[in-house]
Amino acid sequence: MNPSCNLFLIGPTGAGKTSIGRQLAARYNLSFIDVDQEIERHTGVPVSTIFDIEGEEGFRRREAAMLDECSRRHDVLLASGAGAVLNSANRRHLAERGYVVWLQVTVPQQLQRLAHDTSRPLLADNDRHRKLESMATMRTPFYAEIADLIVPHSGEYEGVIAASERCIALIDQHWNRQVA
Repeated sequence: MNPSCNLFLIGPTGAGKTSIGRQLAARYNLSFIDVDQEIERHTGVPVSTIFDIEGEEGFRRREAAMLDECSRRHDVLLASGAGAVLNSANRRHLAERGYVVWLQVTVPQQLQRLAHDTSRPLLADNDRHRKLESMATMRTPFYAEIADLIVPHSGEYEGVIAASERCIALIDQHWNRQVA
């Protein structure tokens, strides 16, 4: 949605939604919300514990409720969970309530960025490459469906600051920010 007072980040695991999101929130003077972190704050347990107890289905219900609540706010930068786009209501809320920026990343980049990350339940797989490719195949059409702006992956390694600056340059060209 353009114009909007909200900026929403979508993309695969390891795309930088949280780290870049914090930089963008500061740049645009928006309140930063990471949906997964909000779920953890609200429940008092890590996402991995929710997966252990309630499974992915239980987590997705919590995610949908939290995304609905948080996306109704104004002047927020919301970093969605990578799989939030699997739910059609989530896609609708994101598309209708904010300017949606898709942070792209390749599977090799994800593997590099997530090499030492053991906190993501869906990556508790012996063949992470296969799992990430499978998730990309399933989710990419949904990212494309709701994205107002696509930030392509960098062909080389770049830090959070450089990636954020690249995002800001694109967002400044395309986002017609509305004051709430």
